[in-house]
Amino acid sequence: MPPSATQTCPSANLLRRVAAFIYDAFLLFAITLAYGLLLLIIKILFNGTQQIEEIQPGPLLQWLSFAGWLIALMGYYYICWRKQGQTLGMKSWRLQLQQVDGTLATPEQCIKRSLLATLSLAVAGIGYLWCLLPSTQLRPSRACLHDIYSGTEVVVLPKENKKTP
Repeated sequence: MPPSATQTCPSANLLRRVAAFIYDAFLLFAITLAYGLLLLIIKILFNGTQQIEEIQPGPLLQWLSFAGWLIALMGYYYICWRKQGQTLGMKSWRLQLQQVDGTLATPEQCIKRSLLATLSLAVAGIGYLWCLLPSTQLRPSRACLHDIYSGTEVVVLPKENKKTP
């Protein structure tokens, strides 16, 4: 449910973002299991079932496997953000990713954001903790580093009015 042009939604705070990420972590775990199964099937197809424990992949193959895993996880976010601006966790917490003008993020913004959010989390969460700093004219309130650099924002959607029949 995208907000109307006249309606402005408040920016999401860190607690809501973390809560949505925890919800998404269950899906990310399932994606990780599926990716691991895919790698295992490929390993069995190339090496057979007799030598699964004996054959260790080289460093290049390990890095390629790791990169493929990151692409799979970032692909989940990319698809969700491009489709409707929300992951399952974001839907549960009424959050939506959008551009500053209220439209859905572009493909480039989604890719940039997923890469930068991964880095923000990997560096002790500094990019996420950035939203706790007081706002200035150059930096909007509650904006994480990856929000700023990707030109996007995460907003809290209003509650839907339930109509009784």
